[in-house]
Amino acid sequence: MAKVYLKTNKVVAQHADVQGELENRAFEVGVRAEQILVEHRQDGHAEIDIEHGDIDYYVVLSDERGQKAALSIEYGREAGEYEVRDPETGELVTVEYGAMEGLYVLATASHLPKKRKGKVDLD
Repeated sequence: MAKVYLKTNKVVAQHADVQGELENRAFEVGVRAEQILVEHRQDGHAEIDIEHGDIDYYVVLSDERGQKAALSIEYGREAGEYEVRDPETGELVTVEYGAMEGLYVLATASHLPKKRKGKVDLD
């Protein structure tokens, strides 16, 4: 009879060879993602970051310096509007924005299927 040790997965995941491979894969995905993002960048501030957690590596599409639109960049958005207060006059001004197709930067770079996040129909 085999015994399963709960800490075995963590020990294997923390092994230097496994961590090295994870770092290499994250770097490869990050480079592909940056290439895709650069092809579509206009005036944006979005960037690709690679972060290391306790065990895992993460490739992140970040737009913290810009309009915080990383989700829209990845998955797209529908047209809409929002109101903002004009700093000079104090009036509420309606700002409209157009629809945008998602670029699926991370999905494409990591060879994952392109799935738009959306509403779930429970009927």
